[in-house]
Amino acid sequence: MKKFIILISLVAFFSCDSKNSSSQEIEVVKFEALEQLMNQDSDKIEVINFWATWCKPCIVELPYFQRLHEQNDNVNVTLISLDFADEFDKKVIPFVEENELTTDIMLLDNIDYNSWISKVDPSWSGAIPATLIINHKTGVRKFFEKEMEEGELEGIVEDLND
Repeated sequence: MKKFIILISLVAFFSCDSKNSSSQEIEVVKFEALEQLMNQDSDKIEVINFWATWCKPCIVELPYFQRLHEQNDNVNVTLISLDFADEFDKKVIPFVEENELTTDIMLLDNIDYNSWISKVDPSWSGAIPATLIINHKTGVRKFFEKEMEEGELEGIVEDLND
């Protein structure tokens, strides 16, 4: 019986420890922080995805961004949550933890969408999911206002990397 209790205690300890190690800091930012991200000087491809916890197509494609983040060192992946800032603690943080997302995540706290949507891309209607991919070295930018298919994201990044 003692061995069983010790084993359960160890499992509980390591489960709690691994959960804490996967959690991350999520920034609540204004558009200026996003603008800096889009215009930074970097040798990496920048992948910026706009999503929300209430957007089913967004949730479907999030694993593709997570996988790209984990498997490609030449890419910075940032997920920009468009959830309301007052739902940050109740929805966004639990969602990120539950889905074990480790990419950079920002919650954009700027509800005046018309003031910044066209600065991301002039063709953007504001619908999500939406993804902006930038090769900072060449200045090439690609924008997609749609749900990504599995494998599509990697192909786009590979094309921009050539």
